[in-house]
Amino acid sequence: QQNINMKILLLIALLFSSTSNFAQDKNCELLTKVNDSLGTYNVMPDYLMYEKKFGSKEDYLFLSLANTNGTPFLKFQLVQKNNQFIKTFCLDHNSKLHFQLSNGKIVTMIHTEDETCGTLVNLPEEGKYSRISTGNFLFLKGTMEDLKTAPISLLRLKNTTENIDYIIKSSFTSELTKEQVTPENYFIDYLKCVEN
Repeated sequence: QQNINMKILLLIALLFSSTSNFAQDKNCELLTKVNDSLGTYNVMPDYLMYEKKFGSKEDYLFLSLANTNGTPFLKFQLVQKNNQFIKTFCLDHNSKLHFQLSNGKIVTMIHTEDETCGTLVNLPEEGKYSRISTGNFLFLKGTMEDLKTAPISLLRLKNTTENIDYIIKSSFTSELTKEQVTPENYFIDYLKCVEN
């Protein structure tokens, strides 16, 4: 009887272990994987971190982890929609992302590129304009460990003219994708996928 119980426990442990390994591999699925004479470039799919719909105005914030030639970085994308003209939104070498963690720590990332002011697109079929603003941000030394230890509670973006705060929820069902997301654990769940 004791032998049978031990075998059952061992089987359950093996099953759980293989299931969690499968889930971990699935979490690290890459959108783009390039390995050529110029080096390597790996990017994860965009992850919806924040959305807000109020009247005709819509804001969607996506993050995507990436690694090029051994250097991990974060791709930032803000998609804004409105039936009125959307003001210019610029990022430059002074722009930063600040993540406030649930343990009180603040993690800062720096913008890697020259000034970029996004792209304004007219969407006649929706009767709206859309502005897509993107930027790449580098991790500062030691910050990746901090991001893996505690959930995110707030994201502050410093652009060329202002600071914008985005409250990061523990989870929500997106009106855009109809899927449930858990943005507060984004780095805890996915940072391992782009580490060396």
